Amino acid sequence: MAGVLTVVPPRRSGRALVVWGVAVVAYVVAVLGRSSLAATGVTAAERFGVSSGVLSLLAVLQLAVYAALQIPAGVLVDRVGPRRVIAGGAVLVAAGQAVLALAAPFWLAVAGRMLVGAGDAVTFVSVLRLIPSWFPARRVPVLNQLAGILGQLGQVVSAVPLAALVAGAGWTPAYLAAGGTAVLTAVLVLAVVRDGPAGVGPPPTGGVAGGLGAALREPGVRLAFWCHLASPFPGNVFGLLWGFPFLTGGEGLGGGTARGLLALYVAAGIAIGPLLGTLAGRFPARRVRLIVLSVVAQAASWVVVLAWPGPAPLVLLALHVVVLGGGGPASLVAFDIARAAVPPSRIGRASGIVNVGGFVSTITVVLLVGLALDLQGAGTPDAYTLAAFRVAMAVQIPVWLVALVGVARASRRVRSQSAADGNTGARFSRSAV
Repeated sequence: MAGVLTVVPPRRSGRALVVWGVAVVAYVVAVLGRSSLAATGVTAAERFGVSSGVLSLLAVLQLAVYAALQIPAGVLVDRVGPRRVIAGGAVLVAAGQAVLALAAPFWLAVAGRMLVGAGDAVTFVSVLRLIPSWFPARRVPVLNQLAGILGQLGQVVSAVPLAALVAGAGWTPAYLAAGGTAVLTAVLVLAVVRDGPAGVGPPPTGGVAGGLGAALREPGVRLAFWCHLASPFPGNVFGLLWGFPFLTGGEGLGGGTARGLLALYVAAGIAIGPLLGTLAGRFPARRVRLIVLSVVAQAASWVVVLAWPGPAPLVLLALHVVVLGGGGPASLVAFDIARAAVPPSRIGRASGIVNVGGFVSTITVVLLVGLALDLQGAGTPDAYTLAAFRVAMAVQIPVWLVALVGVARASRRVRSQSAADGNTGARFSRSAV
């Protein structure tokens, strides 16, 4: 199978779990950096004196850096190994949080968020590259799911402790504390994480250009890209920036209740992930359908919430965030699809290509929501209304349509390849489509 790198003896399983756990902590810190504006967005708008459109640009630039670096990050981790890349990512996140803490002019805040985006960009693909080196192939899909899900605890930290620290101690001490946490994480990674068990050689890396080109040409990787583009962006948009303002300014909830719903969104992903991972492992021929089901559920949930006459009931909003919470785990199934389509030496590259998808859609929608609010005259927190958010959140619909068309076309291409030859395409078709 394409995902096999090593077979780890049982006696090493404890050490493997420690390495995995530290890598996941690094991912939690990266997600904390990524999502820190979600719960402090209103404060950020007031601190820097900017409108919703400009504030969304801050998030968009960070995500643009993330998306642009995914493929280079995949190539880098295939070449130098995940340990050094994960530690370097934590250092970049720390630098970005420190700059944001001390920034007075807005351009410095932009620079800080770009540094956070760069550190975040290299972390998850490195974790995905690390796992097959320490665990047998049969455990890789579940551990990938758990790593992705547990990493989202960073959103809980940003929604509750970080937001509370900003409110209590102030912006600068709170963001300096977040940066210090990232520094400590980098030290921990260097002390504990290794690229593979002692005595086991690193997997072959192959040529950079040839490996990247081959991964880009693989229909299974392109299918995984479209699946990843379709599934996580509603939750990302909600958790990264616009969820808190929508719940408070649009739906009229108190800050504590809104933060509780953001925490529920993360908790739902943690609960749904193992179930979805088990289904994806037990029914590999239905992986794409599982992703599409999640996409349709998220779209339907948004339609119901936005069409509700007046503010939606709290129970409906709670159900809504639970449905959105399933989008992240669904997107992780796309990495299993891609891993089945490439040899071990290209896993980092393939993962980077796939990971671009969800962040391209996220960037697009984050920016469009901010622009839609500005065009309606609701560009500052004190002008947010439910009517304005109804229009703004509807910009997700065309993105869903484009993504689902891409999934359908890529699925047909994979099936056509399977019919044309009995090698990679046939193997991939049986395991993913």
